[in-house]
Amino acid sequence: MSSTPQREQRSRQPRTQVIPIDDVIGNIPPHSTDAEVAVLGAMLIDKDAVPKVVEVLDAECFYHDKHVLIFKAMLAMFERGVTIDLVSLTDQLQRDGTLDRVGGMFALTEINVRTVSAANVEHHARIVLERYLKRQLIKVAGDIIGDCYDDTTDALDEVDRAEQRIFEVAEKRLRRSYSGMKKLTKEAIEKIFSIASGEGDGVTGVPTGFTQLDQLLSGLQPSDLIIVAARPSMGKTAFALSVAREASRRGKSVGIFSLEMSAQQLVLRLISADAQVGLQALRSGRLSTTEMHEIVTRVDSLMNAQIYIDDSAGLTPVEFRAKCRRMKIEHKIDVVIVDYLQLMHAPKAESREREISMISHTLKAVAKELQIPIIALSQLNRTLEARADKRPMLSDLRESGSIEQDADVVMFIHRPEYYKIATFEDGRSTENVAEIIIGKQRNGPTGDVRLFYQKELAAFHDLTFHRDAFDVSPETGMLPPGESPF
Repeated sequence: MSSTPQREQRSRQPRTQVIPIDDVIGNIPPHSTDAEVAVLGAMLIDKDAVPKVVEVLDAECFYHDKHVLIFKAMLAMFERGVTIDLVSLTDQLQRDGTLDRVGGMFALTEINVRTVSAANVEHHARIVLERYLKRQLIKVAGDIIGDCYDDTTDALDEVDRAEQRIFEVAEKRLRRSYSGMKKLTKEAIEKIFSIASGEGDGVTGVPTGFTQLDQLLSGLQPSDLIIVAARPSMGKTAFALSVAREASRRGKSVGIFSLEMSAQQLVLRLISADAQVGLQALRSGRLSTTEMHEIVTRVDSLMNAQIYIDDSAGLTPVEFRAKCRRMKIEHKIDVVIVDYLQLMHAPKAESREREISMISHTLKAVAKELQIPIIALSQLNRTLEARADKRPMLSDLRESGSIEQDADVVMFIHRPEYYKIATFEDGRSTENVAEIIIGKQRNGPTGDVRLFYQKELAAFHDLTFHRDAFDVSPETGMLPPGESPF
């Protein structure tokens, strides 16, 4: 009976009134004063400790305001190349007008005296970071509770926002509203020199495995949305799986969202390409002893490949974002493939054009958030079939202009052989050859690349690879009539 007044009191409380999370918990937010002092002291007595700390912590990771101010002063000195010691730090704080706020020279001396060694600075920095992340989780939890009291918002949208906030804490990807040109320019120059002095082949992103394509793109770049578009039967899935296989061979982790084929169908294609056994033979089970041996030989490498396939049908933008975040946390994915864009579904869209727009916006946003390239396969308008010239162009992208706008790279797969065209404009044979047409590249050139297409294996290869592996004519880049490298 005594609980009734309490229930009545709660029912009279406005729904939008949210009790601060600290008040609910009743505890002081997590922090470690000793660890903060140890970190600042190490930076004060050992110049080698400074870059180790800066790599792990930001000023806002410190709980005490005076420690925030001291760290900011040290960071400013470090960026200018000024040696940090008790005298120079005092001078910096005086010029910042914050010396009195940190407790004056006495407080700095106390930090200095309390620090015996900088040997454990990385461990102490991780303690500070851990306490900071817990404080951030408490803050995020309070924000989520507050947002959930708003009846005007959609529950799934709130789930998405909550997950995004928690993901950012987990990744320590603390969003800043801006970055100064000094920092940005320094990072850009370091990247340029790193690439220029490296011994690599100029591929700075995830490699596709196709030499000329990688030269044009420098690999698939982080945060890029790459659209691979074609009419049916051109080999979109085969191309994407070829990229996935190569990325996996290079130690990259690949996430695949297959909305058209089952996971088992994709695995059959991967086995076919790896073992060089025709898909029809795999499906029918009519395998020779040699083919069975090849499959057994190749299966180990495929089983250990870092390729993760989700074949859920009717994927929504919210589900896609959530699954990508989970893949990033659990498997450190380096690239995501979506097969294909038009099979995703945005429930709230008032039109098909708006739906595709929402989907393409989400794909680009996730690529940027996770700092990975996302390859989205896309259908082209069937009006292309009515043209005399079947070569795809940007205007053929299906159902929404936002696909072109959101994409950083747009590639088309074109196989003239499919349309009974025997030769390219330069007179070379189209047999078993596909054109990869780069119709848009936001940060690089456009151009065309020709690849070998193995129809029975549903796989793409460099032309140069087959010139070396088989007796291919150097003039035409093709095998003699009637011969097949497959």
